[in-house]
Amino acid sequence: MNLTKANIVESIATKTDFTGKQAGETVEFLLEIVKRALETGEDVLISGFGKFCIKEKKERKGRNPATGDHLMLKPRKVVTFRCSRKLREELNRT
Repeated sequence: MNLTKANIVESIATKTDFTGKQAGETVEFLLEIVKRALETGEDVLISGFGKFCIKEKKERKGRNPATGDHLMLKPRKVVTFRCSRKLREELNRT
C-alpha cells in the first residue's frame, strides 16, 4: 500500500483536533512551502527525516526505446532525496 496525501490528511485529522478541511489545508500549505523552496534552488532539510535537493543534469545522449533512434536529452533539473542517518538506522533495524 502507498501512503497518499489523503492518508496523511486523515492521519493528521484523527490525531489532532483539526477537521478534515483544516488538516488538508495544512498539508497543502506545507507542500507549497517545500515546492517554492525547491523551485528557488533551496535545499529542504527536515531533521530526523532527510534532505531534498535539486540537481542539475547535463545534456546527454539517449535513445528512444520504441524506435531505437539516438537523440540528445536536454539539460534538466531533478529532485533528489537523501535520508537522514537516524531514518536510515530505523529502516535497517532488525
